[in-house]
Amino acid sequence: MKIDIWSDVACPFCYIGKRHLEAALEQFPNSKDVQVTWHSFELDPSAKTEYEEDHYQLLANKYGMSREQAEANSERVSASGKAVGIDFDFDKVKHTNTFNAHRLIQLAHKEGKQDEMEERLFKAYFTEGKHIGDPAVLQTIAAEAGLDASSLFNGNAFTDEVRKDEAEAQGLNIRGVPFFVFDMKYAISGAQPVDVFTQTLQKVWEENHPKNITPVGGEGGVCEDGACNV
Repeated sequence: MKIDIWSDVACPFCYIGKRHLEAALEQFPNSKDVQVTWHSFELDPSAKTEYEEDHYQLLANKYGMSREQAEANSERVSASGKAVGIDFDFDKVKHTNTFNAHRLIQLAHKEGKQDEMEERLFKAYFTEGKHIGDPAVLQTIAAEAGLDASSLFNGNAFTDEVRKDEAEAQGLNIRGVPFFVFDMKYAISGAQPVDVFTQTLQKVWEENHPKNITPVGGEGGVCEDGACNV
């Protein structure tokens, strides 16, 4: 089974959705046969690298709410994160453009460390308050995962891969993330409850592995509908 996930590392619900999928996979008896691939999606491609405003003010400006409302919304997200073991610290979050972070994720994919890099970048952004728009910070994060990104940001490496993912998202009419696609047949939009993921995993698995019984030995005596035919 293949699960394709469109996500942005600046999306708190993508982080929560990752935890919900992981919990579902822990309960799924065939999880070893599931391949997960992360795809790039920029929530705000026009985002700047640096902002003077903090998280709450930017949120208030974007959605036309008060700072107090932005703080309350963030607190609700923090509570949802805490329920699945995520320590959101929105006081530290540094809003930035995530394009270079997606390029790093593409590099990690090539090296078989994509899921590890997704996790590391989520934590760096939402918990540690690291500036993931800064190439120097991204190089340090890459080194922690055993990746050499020293020359990644000197050119356009992995730009095409990011754009290809985004074009595919547009073709699938994906407007928000996280967005989970199971074998290109079923989709889950958002950080749905764990049981939604569990049910979808089971449904796709059963459709791909029908319990067909093949009769052998020709026809013989059989009882049907309460009558015996010989």
